[in-house]
Amino acid sequence: MASENKGGYREIAPGSGSQSAPRMSLFAALRGFFDREFSAEFLSTLILVLLGDGSVAQVMLLNLKNPGSASFLSINFGYACAVMFGCYIAAGVSGAHMNPAVSIALAVVKKFKWGKVPKYITAQMLGGFFGALLVFITYVDRLMESGALLEEDSFRGIFATYPHEDTSTGGQFLDQVVGTFLLMLIVCSLIDKNNSAPPGGVTPILVGGAVLSIGLSFGTNCGYAINPARDFPPRLATAILGYDDVFKAGNYYFWIPIIGPIIGAVLGALIYQLMIEQPKMSCCGQSEQPSDLVTSNGASENEAEVELENIKTAA
Repeated sequence: MASENKGGYREIAPGSGSQSAPRMSLFAALRGFFDREFSAEFLSTLILVLLGDGSVAQVMLLNLKNPGSASFLSINFGYACAVMFGCYIAAGVSGAHMNPAVSIALAVVKKFKWGKVPKYITAQMLGGFFGALLVFITYVDRLMESGALLEEDSFRGIFATYPHEDTSTGGQFLDQVVGTFLLMLIVCSLIDKNNSAPPGGVTPILVGGAVLSIGLSFGTNCGYAINPARDFPPRLATAILGYDDVFKAGNYYFWIPIIGPIIGAVLGALIYQLMIEQPKMSCCGQSEQPSDLVTSNGASENEAEVELENIKTAA
């Protein structure tokens, strides 16, 4: 039953058949559709590659017409800022791994659930792929104007990394292991609440600083990919776009920025846990739920405590 109030608005009495359920807006429905962790890893990795490879494209295109007008230092800072902003986008939602090697390393040291690793890696790989495509689309006019859209081998280096001609396969592999080892070791120290971790809002800046430092120290060997999602998806994108020999180049170098970073990150997390982490404290400073912390027999700490209590009760 409806009545009209003093303001002239119609009131519908409870139980009257004319009352309808509230409708969910399209925007709200779309928000509910997305997995927040997946979206955060996808977007942060996309930003990483978009800004990072964008800085490479700018340097290469500037130097094409005015040799020496832009330096490798521009790329170092470009990637440092890319990592920093990627962290700000995703850190509070997914942890801002942006790197399959980081996700795997955290799972190995039992600071991250193995069940989430496939989701994270899928999001990171897709983000890297679409980030590279966006760089290509954004710079396609200047690439065409240069007359070297697909013909010039060096232009494939805008998107993926390639080794210096004076490096051996063993040296290239070591370069990726060492670079990612340093990255993981520094990241663990920066987010370890039981060590000297900075305030949370400062951490992304320092993670970007770590990437800057690695690039300044080891960048010219192989382009310091130190991240499978930064290298393989953009490499695949360039192959689809028509660039030749992206997988054969450098004596099939493509596998090194995949395997090397994983080994390096695992070593970095293990070394930090072994030599720095204080017992019974998280090496990576994450405020995990007890179910994320796994005991040696594969049961969660909650399950282990319940089982212990049952044993005591039975006794």
